[in-house]
Amino acid sequence: MEILIFHVMNVVLPVLICAAAGYVLALRKMPFDHQTIGSLVKNIGYPTLIVSHLSSTQIEIDSFLSMLAASATAIAAFGVLGFLALKVLRMPVRAFLTPLMHGNVGNVGLPITLLALGSGGMAYSMGFVVAVLVSIFTVGMWIPAGKFSVRSLVTSPIIYAVALSLILLSTGKTLPEPIAKSFGILGGMSIPLMLLTLGHTLATLKMGRFGRAAVLTVLHLVMAAIVATSVTWLFGLQGVERSAFILCCFMPSSVATYLFIEQNFPEHAPDAAGFILLSTLSTVLVLPVIMTFWI
Repeated sequence: MEILIFHVMNVVLPVLICAAAGYVLALRKMPFDHQTIGSLVKNIGYPTLIVSHLSSTQIEIDSFLSMLAASATAIAAFGVLGFLALKVLRMPVRAFLTPLMHGNVGNVGLPITLLALGSGGMAYSMGFVVAVLVSIFTVGMWIPAGKFSVRSLVTSPIIYAVALSLILLSTGKTLPEPIAKSFGILGGMSIPLMLLTLGHTLATLKMGRFGRAAVLTVLHLVMAAIVATSVTWLFGLQGVERSAFILCCFMPSSVATYLFIEQNFPEHAPDAAGFILLSTLSTVLVLPVIMTFWI
């Protein structure tokens, strides 16, 4: 157990340190343009991150598509359960459903599955990463905005990044080396920028509002247990694929979802930031238990 906690801390601590840097920037009142950073991440960072990761991943296309389908089902299940729970709790659905639906599979899930399951586990996790990113930048945008936008769908670089990645996976081709390195550099900026944004917002968070963050964190963990159990049974997931899927379900709330909450519900942005932070901290306790007794 001690070794597992040590591995989880090695993944979670860098996330917290990056967020702390954004917190310090806010305290020092240094210039920080949330809108510009959000646009960079959405239009350049995450699309290049998807292509960069998938073009260098060794996984059969059939296995990838199977994991993608299971992951999409899981996200939909999170959405239904989250909607019902928020209604019962009388919390604003449009403000909190997006972070409840989408886990931080990219910068927490991938390292965790690599440590726990090896390169094979991380390869399966890429299917979950793609499903989450596509959902965040389509449904995840539409829920806070309160409207469906065909234009935002067809103009989303994420969609074309996924299409290119699937072509590369199915044909076994790779990007030319200069392009691959460029995508690696550009994709690498997305996670740090979003973590800095998260920390910058947390500088304005009042401690009294952590009550709502705690409720959302517990709710997210309960939903994760329900979804992981039901979807692994439904799709008959076994072995490493099953283990990777369960771990991905228990990832903390995605930092990327904060972007849309801040844009559409600035009055609830501190609560969303507190939820993201608290759910990230909870992984230090939750993941070692899951890896010991469930997978």
